[in-house]
Amino acid sequence: MHIAIAGNIGSGKTTLTRMLSKHYGWTPQYESVINNPYLEDYYADIHRWSLNLEVYFLKERFRDMLALAKSDKTIIQDRTIYEGVYVFVANNKAQGNMSETDFQTYMDLFNLMMSFITLPDLMIYLRASVPHLVSHIQMRGRDYEQSISLDYLQGLNQRYDDFIFNKYGGRVLNIDVDPLDFQHRPADFEFITNKIDSLLFGLF
Repeated sequence: MHIAIAGNIGSGKTTLTRMLSKHYGWTPQYESVINNPYLEDYYADIHRWSLNLEVYFLKERFRDMLALAKSDKTIIQDRTIYEGVYVFVANNKAQGNMSETDFQTYMDLFNLMMSFITLPDLMIYLRASVPHLVSHIQMRGRDYEQSISLDYLQGLNQRYDDFIFNKYGGRVLNIDVDPLDFQHRPADFEFITNKIDSLLFGLF
């Protein structure tokens, strides 16, 4: 089984992935952020490095999806290949950070990959306001993230909503994370696991 966590930067994807993997005994699969050789350059000059960064992420996510398809374990994945395309690349294209030629080259590559992968059994979408995202980004203190603009985060939020509600064809669990603190309040975490149990196992 394949469970995916979707959500903007700072929405709590990695934390929830870790907590759910421990709760259910699922195998976590984390996005390669720390080792991405383009990330700091990207946030310093998005226009220059957008294609490089997104192709690197696409390669990593495709490799993860191929490995996931061969696994007999239940995998919970921190962000998917679909978000990289329909959220981050689409946002860079809309904001003028990726040329039409680069965008078409990227999409041609992505479309070739699609014949080899299938949709997750469940996509959990962590929906958060920009103030909530900014608060979490500041708290975790990654230097390269501190220069992210509010307009950039808002653009990603709009793309996430469009992706989840208009483009994605799989099963989705939407979670509004603004009023929740699932890391520190057990009742909030139980609220999420109850919804997962209902969708995946027919409980409650």
